[in-house]
Amino acid sequence: MRKSTLALAAVTALALPGLAAAQEAAPAGAAATDTVFILNSLLFLVGGFLVFWMAAGFAMLEAGLVRSKNVTMQLTKNVALFSLAAIFYYLIGYNLMYPLGTWSVEGVLSGVWGPGVLEAVGVTSDAADDYSYASTGSDFFFQLMFCATTASIVSGTLAERVKLWPFLAFTIVLTAVIYPLQASWKWGGGFLDEMGFLDFAGSTVVHSVGGWAALTGALILGPRLGKYKGNKTVPMPGSNLALATLGTFILWLGWFGFNGGSQLAMGTVGDVADVSRIFANTNAAAAGGAIAALVLTQLLFKKPDLTMILNGALAGLVSITAEPLTPTLGMATVIGAIGGIIVVFVVPLLDKMKIDDVVGAIPVHLVAGIWGTIAVVLTNPDASLITQLTGIVVVALFVVISSAVVWLILRAVTGIRVTEDDEVNGLDMAEMGMEAYPEFSPS
Repeated sequence: MRKSTLALAAVTALALPGLAAAQEAAPAGAAATDTVFILNSLLFLVGGFLVFWMAAGFAMLEAGLVRSKNVTMQLTKNVALFSLAAIFYYLIGYNLMYPLGTWSVEGVLSGVWGPGVLEAVGVTSDAADDYSYASTGSDFFFQLMFCATTASIVSGTLAERVKLWPFLAFTIVLTAVIYPLQASWKWGGGFLDEMGFLDFAGSTVVHSVGGWAALTGALILGPRLGKYKGNKTVPMPGSNLALATLGTFILWLGWFGFNGGSQLAMGTVGDVADVSRIFANTNAAAAGGAIAALVLTQLLFKKPDLTMILNGALAGLVSITAEPLTPTLGMATVIGAIGGIIVVFVVPLLDKMKIDDVVGAIPVHLVAGIWGTIAVVLTNPDASLITQLTGIVVVALFVVISSAVVWLILRAVTGIRVTEDDEVNGLDMAEMGMEAYPEFSPS
């Protein structure tokens, strides 16, 4: 049962006398605007740390889906890529992504190159960068988490055979330039946004970008030793499905911040209602993806496949990310379920093409991301199929070409693949000099 307005006001006055006094002293209009600024900033901060928690989800998912001899390497990559994203998004990416109308080439190339700058300590409303919106620090923090997520997607696909330092060098370019530049075309007011391309929280801008970069890297890097023998695919089971399941639930939780925070406003009744609607639809899509993969693997393989179910849930989440607001709960479930179906069919298709994706990131983030971007037209009357397809193709071409250039340069300069002996023995010892599970290693 809800407390009465009077009782709530009394509790607030007792608990927060300073706030009550400030509200008495401030003009009514200023107090209302302060509330919008405060609540919007709070949404970004809460959403941001939920998305940050997805970094743990990716780490656990990857640690569970790689073999035990490569776990330490994956954990190191995930800590390092997030930290590098934080530094290079600050140094270059943030201002490149949000040029605030300053474009060297109109709507295509930002003219703003330089580090992000936060508001002054103790800033007042008259000096805030955007008093009608939110604090710069909260916006930077929230957007950084999306940038880091893009890099995490690449890590899992290339696991078990990529060198650490070339991978981290690619991460720097991805988070400093590739991701922010294409994101500016939609979220920074660039030409895709002007065309009417719709991508609410990043099925294309985040997830398919990571997927395209991962696919390009996988093609250049090649499959793991022994993965394909003639026309036969050799299973290489992960080391710990409990960790993989934990990682999936952590990602599921973080996605509420990913999609809910992308409402970008919490200062009105309508905004809060929309955020709650987004939470509910996000959850429904994940459930739809998981159940679709559960049922389909039972029908196709006579037994459910846990790894497919986990990736089905994640594909459902990616699928709803482009438009989590406008669908009904039923439609959100259907959109997510189709994402789960995509995973079950695309994973073996990649194996037939001898494209080795260790954790299934390409079906989950790339293919389901494309589906989710197209699915916007099913529930949002402002969406155009031609425009959605144009956005998908433009981003794909840019990311594939730019990623290929970076990967090929790295391959020529430093090499990107470990030696055959190191791959057989495991990257934990070869690249890191330590094992994740030393007690279980042969003496």
